[in-house]
Amino acid sequence: MKKTLSLVLLLLVIAVVGQVALRRQRTAAAPALAEGAFAALGGLRSLAAEVIWFRADRLQDEGRYVELAQLASALTAMEPHTPEVWSYAAWNLAYNISVMMPSDEDRWRWVVAAMRLLRDEGLRLNPGDPDLCRDLAWLFELKLGTSIDSAAETYRRLWREIITDVQARDAWTELRMEPAKMRAIEERTGLADWTDPCLSAVYWAAEGLPRATGTTRSMLEEIIRQSLVIYRKRQAS
Repeated sequence: MKKTLSLVLLLLVIAVVGQVALRRQRTAAAPALAEGAFAALGGLRSLAAEVIWFRADRLQDEGRYVELAQLASALTAMEPHTPEVWSYAAWNLAYNISVMMPSDEDRWRWVVAAMRLLRDEGLRLNPGDPDLCRDLAWLFELKLGTSIDSAAETYRRLWREIITDVQARDAWTELRMEPAKMRAIEERTGLADWTDPCLSAVYWAAEGLPRATGTTRSMLEEIIRQSLVIYRKRQAS
């Protein structure tokens, strides 16, 4: 009986904290508060994580990606310093849910959500993590830089509008980008058109290199190489 009650209580806690984590507009303290709530589970926290991961796997197998996105939000609140959780959540937003949307603009909203999740939350809580930098750089290269996604032209137009506005206000901190690092990339590559998303791919790949090793380092270097090739070809056309 006690075991049953404990399990019921656990699932209730997961549901409540998960809903808190799902709020679209969260204060800066909210992730820490959610993490604290999960920490209160003590030894049951690992069990709670297993329950959520099991459910996430089932939803993915069933193609229920919107529900999966909600569950992934609970995972980021439970394990905010585990980069794989952020990668999992962002991939679902950018590559699974976005393609289900009826218009290019609707797709863009999900791609941007993935971008912000990695850049503004995942990397804020895991500064310079090479895997998160790789995922963010790859998003810029693959989804915005290339034309693999049929909505890529729309993505590039909307990204160009964002960069034009940020440049006019000199508000690079809104994109968590440092002008000194941007200038270093310009000097190294001879390229300076930040409205092209491929330069953002180069920026975030370069951010991950100092801590990267093995396969991740090779992937970051390849993202930089490919992004520069794509950039130059687009500028020449």
